[in-house]
Amino acid sequence: MRTLPARRLLGAATVTTLAAAGLTACGGGDEAADENSIVVSTFPFNVEPFTEAVIDPFTEATGIEVEIDTGSNADRLSQLQLDQGDSGIDVMLISDTYAAIAQEDELFQEVSADDVPNLEAIAPFAVEEGFTGPAYSYQLNGIMYDTDALSADEAAQWEIFADEANSGRLVLPDIAVTAGQLTVSGVGEVYGTGPYDVDTAFTTMAEWTPNILQYYGSSTEMTNLLTQGEIVAGAALNGFATDLVAAGEPVAWTPPAEGRYMATNRAMIPTGAPNLDGAHQFIDYLLSAEAQQASAELVGDLPVNLDVELPEELTAVVGDIGDDPEAAGYATLDPAEITPNRGEWVERFAREVVGG
Repeated sequence: MRTLPARRLLGAATVTTLAAAGLTACGGGDEAADENSIVVSTFPFNVEPFTEAVIDPFTEATGIEVEIDTGSNADRLSQLQLDQGDSGIDVMLISDTYAAIAQEDELFQEVSADDVPNLEAIAPFAVEEGFTGPAYSYQLNGIMYDTDALSADEAAQWEIFADEANSGRLVLPDIAVTAGQLTVSGVGEVYGTGPYDVDTAFTTMAEWTPNILQYYGSSTEMTNLLTQGEIVAGAALNGFATDLVAAGEPVAWTPPAEGRYMATNRAMIPTGAPNLDGAHQFIDYLLSAEAQQASAELVGDLPVNLDVELPEELTAVVGDIGDDPEAAGYATLDPAEITPNRGEWVERFAREVVGG
C-alpha cells in the first residue's frame, strides 16, 4: 500500500472505500495495491470540481482508485527532476511549458493511440509531435477589458498598449507566466518575423512600458486591478474572465485581431509510473467526450474533444472559438523553440522590457 504524502488527497467518493479496504489492500502486497490504484498529480486549484467531473466517474467505471497529488507546476517539476521520473506518480497533469522542460530531461514516456484510443478523437493540436503526452485542455490568450471604457474592436488591437491615452491603466503579463510567453509570441508575429522573434517583441514592448502600470505575475493581480477600475485592459488568458463575466461585471475578453496563441495543459506519464495500465486508462477516460463535457461544465476547462458542447459560461467569454480554435486562427508554440531559450528570455525580459 502506497504511503501518501501530506499534500495528497483522495477523490471524495473513494475515501470510505479505501478506508474499509485498507487492511485488505495492505495485506495483498504492493503489487495488488498498484493494480487497483493510481496517483494523479495535478494543479492545487479546482480539485473538488475535477474530482466530481473526472476522478469519481473514472473510479466508478474502472474500479481503479485515484490518489490526488497537488502542487504548482514548478514544485512538481522540481520533485520529478529530483526523483528522476520515479516519484510514484502515474499521471501528471501539467502545463505545456513545464511538460517540455521535463521532456528535455527524458522524464516522461510516450503515450500512443494503441494504449489510449481516444487520442484519435481529439483535436490535432492536442496530439502534436512536440509532446509525448496529449493535451486535455487549453487556454486562449487575448485581451481582458473594461466594457465601459473600450469596445471589443479597440481592445483587440495590440496598439492599445502603445496608446498614451490609456497610460498607467494597462497591464501585461510577465513572461514567466503562461500568458506572458503567449503575449511575447503574439507581439513577435505582428511586429516582427514570427512568434520566436523575441528581439522585435522585446523592443516593441519596451516602448510600451511607460504606459504599463504593472507586469503581473498572477491572475489575481490582474483581475483585481480591472474590477477595482484601476486599469482598462490587459493581455490575459480566457479563463481569467469566466467568473467575472458570469457575475455580471463590466468585463469582457476578446481574441487579438492578430497574433493568436494558446497554451495547453497536458496529461503526461512519468518514466517510472508504477501502474502504467492504470495511467493509460485514466488518460483515455480524461479525453472521452463524457469526461471532457463534465470538465467543461464543472471545472471550466476548454475541451480538446471537439464533440463536446461548450457550456454557456464558456461561450459567454470565447464565443464560437471553442468549436475549433485552430480554425479561429489560434496556434500552439513549439516546445523545441521555447524550452532551450526560456531561461535567457526570462532574464532578458526583466532587463529589457520591465526595466526598460
